[in-house]
Amino acid sequence: MLSLERAIELNSTMVTEESLLLHEKNVCYAMGAMAEHFGEDPEHWQAIGMLHDFDYEKYPEEHLQHTAGPLREAGVAEEDIRAILSHGYGICTDVEPVSNLEKSLYTVDELTGIIQACARMRPKGITDLEVKSFMKKFKDKRFAAKCDRPLILKGCELLGMELKDVAEICIRGMKEHAAELNLAGNEE
Repeated sequence: MLSLERAIELNSTMVTEESLLLHEKNVCYAMGAMAEHFGEDPEHWQAIGMLHDFDYEKYPEEHLQHTAGPLREAGVAEEDIRAILSHGYGICTDVEPVSNLEKSLYTVDELTGIIQACARMRPKGITDLEVKSFMKKFKDKRFAAKCDRPLILKGCELLGMELKDVAEICIRGMKEHAAELNLAGNEE
């Protein structure tokens, strides 16, 4: 099973941009919280989250087309590679998310972008972010406009969960790492 330590090691061979690394960490920690929700191994799900944009920095126009081969050569399990590829379903892959791991990654990838944007606007960052505040921002299509809201809603539907419940789980997972994610706020 893919460990978080191994995922970080593999990721460091491809990802150097600070903003992309931060995004991967946001997804990583949200995925850990989703794993806990489903009674799965948080570290394994975090590892998948950490590696999900493995080829994006070098191949943004061919995202996920340069992922399977190198990860396979590095000994990553086929089911883990499949999970990573599934987050691009309907966008850049035809790998449909079927497991809770895959459905979670598909949903959380975009969702964490809105959560991160919400947290950055608050004096205390994510530390006091409530799901109610998130929901207000989610409804404002101009806020974090690049985040694909229909995709997030489709992901929630695949999971059989309400958006507010998924968001609450992800916020909780990200809160635990607020300082590392630069989301602890700026209040003195």
